[in-house]
Amino acid sequence: MASYNSINNQNQPGNASPYGSGDPYYNASSGYITPQNPPKSSKRWIWIGIPVAIAVIVAAVVGGVVGSRHHSSSSSSASSSGGSAKGSEASASAAASVKNAIGVFPTSTNSDYLMPIYPSTASFTRSTSLAWPKDSFQPKNPSPTTPRPDRPRLIAPAYMWQALPQLISQDPYLKSWNTSIFNNATAYSSLPPVVYHMDGASGILDNAREIKMRLKAFSYVYRMTNDTKWADRAWQEIQNAAGNGTSPFGPDDDKWNSMHFLDTGEFTAAYGIAYDWLHDVLTDDQKSQMRTTMIKYGLSLGMNAYNGNMSIGWWQTATEGNWNCVCNGGLTLGALAILGDDNTGIAEQILSHSIPDTLENCVQAVSDDGSWAETANYWYFGTTGHAEMAASLITATGSDYGLLTNNTNFYKTGLFHMYIQGATSLFNYGDHGPNKYSTTANSITYYANYYDQPVYALFQRDQHDAAEPWSMFYYNPTVAGAFWDGLPLDHFFDNSLDQWASMRSSWTDTNALYVAMKAGQLLGHQNHNDLDSGDWVFDAMGTRWAGELGSGDYLSEGYFDGAEQDSPRWLYYRKRSEGQNLILVNQQNQNVAGAKPTISHGTTGEAQGSSTVYTVPDSSVAYFVADLTSAYFNVTSYKRGIRTINGRKQVLIQDDINAQGTIMWRMHTNATVTVDSSGTSATLQIGDLKTTLQILTPPNGAQISTGPAQRFPNDPALPAGQSDQANPGVTVVMINLPAGTYNLQVLFNPQWSGMAAGDFKTPAFVALDDWSTTSHQ
Repeated sequence: MASYNSINNQNQPGNASPYGSGDPYYNASSGYITPQNPPKSSKRWIWIGIPVAIAVIVAAVVGGVVGSRHHSSSSSSASSSGGSAKGSEASASAAASVKNAIGVFPTSTNSDYLMPIYPSTASFTRSTSLAWPKDSFQPKNPSPTTPRPDRPRLIAPAYMWQALPQLISQDPYLKSWNTSIFNNATAYSSLPPVVYHMDGASGILDNAREIKMRLKAFSYVYRMTNDTKWADRAWQEIQNAAGNGTSPFGPDDDKWNSMHFLDTGEFTAAYGIAYDWLHDVLTDDQKSQMRTTMIKYGLSLGMNAYNGNMSIGWWQTATEGNWNCVCNGGLTLGALAILGDDNTGIAEQILSHSIPDTLENCVQAVSDDGSWAETANYWYFGTTGHAEMAASLITATGSDYGLLTNNTNFYKTGLFHMYIQGATSLFNYGDHGPNKYSTTANSITYYANYYDQPVYALFQRDQHDAAEPWSMFYYNPTVAGAFWDGLPLDHFFDNSLDQWASMRSSWTDTNALYVAMKAGQLLGHQNHNDLDSGDWVFDAMGTRWAGELGSGDYLSEGYFDGAEQDSPRWLYYRKRSEGQNLILVNQQNQNVAGAKPTISHGTTGEAQGSSTVYTVPDSSVAYFVADLTSAYFNVTSYKRGIRTINGRKQVLIQDDINAQGTIMWRMHTNATVTVDSSGTSATLQIGDLKTTLQILTPPNGAQISTGPAQRFPNDPALPAGQSDQANPGVTVVMINLPAGTYNLQVLFNPQWSGMAAGDFKTPAFVALDDWSTTSHQ
């Protein structure tokens, strides 16, 4: 992504809101509500997908799971063991006396990246808390159309609400999240109802997400307090979204914008949650109005889609990700909510379609290595919809009907999310989409319970987006330990669609080294991918040195048309190969349909222990090599490799290439770049931090140069009337070579505090075919 201001300027003070003068989160003097001050535009690579969305969720209150409080520490063993993430009974027992002393593990968030900051402590652990009581609703022959007899039935049945206050008193995480939800609800309640805004590419999805976010908070606080003012405030939003408020809300025939069915799905889910959670306080007339609205603008249009109206229902066959999960999930929550109250039969009809369609499509979006088929950011939206649907089916009817089991690799997706998180932000390749107000990563908290992977919950509970109503019921307070204890530093994802590597020096140090690289195919990602096979990112010393530009303008003509080599999507800089950290040949895009890389990798296998203070041994190594020949035109052979060296203090990226066209090595950075007089080394500087870049044994004529992050003058023309987004503050570092055969090595040396010049190592050349964990020692 580009610098913070250049892409997400709606979150900066003084910029006009994209939602118009009625935008509730915009203030001309302070900008959007955020838990921390945003960074300067030229200081950091900032991932602007989920953190910005969650900044709204957290809403300038206690900051969710983290805040200004500081907690003491205690030493003991922790619970997770290796990559399997299974809890340890011994560790849980050892934790029994220290839970309250430790409390919430992080003491604050990094203001630039919203990453949890942990105190330096020898060991982290927590005791087991009170457990959730067992649900007495256990039907022998579950049916999607036979709901539990009591309310609520979606995600949080009555027995959980009854147990929650005591659990909150016993568990510091639940207590912190509960406080945040109450504060957020208070903040939302002082705002006017959400103002209708159609933005084109995303329809009214932001409206739907925000209304869903508010209704969850208002309904939660009502059930925790029995104070009807919260139900009354929820009713304002319900009436507003039905077009019965004080200002118009969309056209009478399609208020929830079925032509962009994600909007319809999210509105239907929002209504379903409110209908169910407020069922005991709503009047019969109010419930009748809600059912009528939900059927007219949600469920009936869902049936139109299932019955063959592909103009609104194309998502029924979308196996690649979020659309199928969100649309089916929203319709399912709405249908489950009104079962028994609805005399039209539409709820039963919806469930007869939504469940089998989800099984065929949504649940297949997780590859056999756990990767999400779209991008790291769209994982949030897709898994949120999936987890909501599965959890609601179980609590409402007693079964998930295969949503959690039909894809036997779905349980691995928590590892995908954990490893794609770097020391600063995600490995955010491809599109990251508009603000996802209604989504968090709390889906993995749910998966932690179902799949017996407690490490997922231990990881997510420390994140800034944990504090919202789902986490209160997904979370198992008996989990104990620290997620990083025994968790390998490296993981390699081998599915041919994805193929990527995650390598780091620590899980708990925001200044740690993190390197990720991808290969993978260029099609099959629901048109959210870039032409980026061989792309990589690099974090060190608390900042991102090689970064991603992120999404282009979703309203651009042909932006989501990327099936062919000459499709319009590949005309836009941020989607073209030149907009990635890649090798270019003849300044051309990669081969869209032909890219079928093969990979190899290795690691010495270190795992962090229970302490947040961790230094890898000097012999620690991880590497990833991809044969990218098939991704290029005019290339006889090409492999790219990336590895850590010198105890993971330095990074080497190497390209062994034989090309018949001109070669250009490219990397995007927010740093100020100074090239030395030899032209073969450069210094990257961000604030007071520096990283040096050096070409080892430079090929004849190899010189480092810099330029702006913009399209080449000879690129094919953009569609008429279209333009690329500017990328201010972003510099492209380039190395140009004529056609030929080369072994190009580029070494990165972050200038770590306390590390002298003599502490850096210069590796000897080793052909990529010969790389191993010991090849450079």
